[in-house]
Amino acid sequence: MPLQTLSRQAFWLLSRSAIAIYSRLPIFGALNGVVALIRYNDSFLAIERSDGRGLSFPGGLQFPRESAEKAMVREVREETGLEVTRFSFRYRYYSSVEYPLNICVFDAEVAGHLRSSWEGAPCWLPISELKQRLLPSQRPILDELT
Repeated sequence: MPLQTLSRQAFWLLSRSAIAIYSRLPIFGALNGVVALIRYNDSFLAIERSDGRGLSFPGGLQFPRESAEKAMVREVREETGLEVTRFSFRYRYYSSVEYPLNICVFDAEVAGHLRSSWEGAPCWLPISELKQRLLPSQRPILDELT
């Protein structure tokens, strides 16, 4: 079995297990997360998630004592292979759809070449396609964009 398949299966197991546990026992309270909105013409960069949960914007959870800005730059690099060249803070919101989460949203510009990661495959999609399959915790972002 190829290494990429094994790593995606590991991500599926880790992601699904962590969500199942933390949604029932949020011992650290609301977690801090980040999302990068990266546009190209009328499309946004999204990740087709390896855990089977649908689409998400590039982003993820902040490490303890990591700034939201540094977390966003790190997550974009990890998930897409792209380097953030410019960014601006857009807003912050709270979601408790799956587990308690404070989300910082950034507009970002990037450079480099797209690549997949164990978390999923990046793709450019219009808002109409994102609306159908975006993670529930990120759907409020679409309301702000439309």
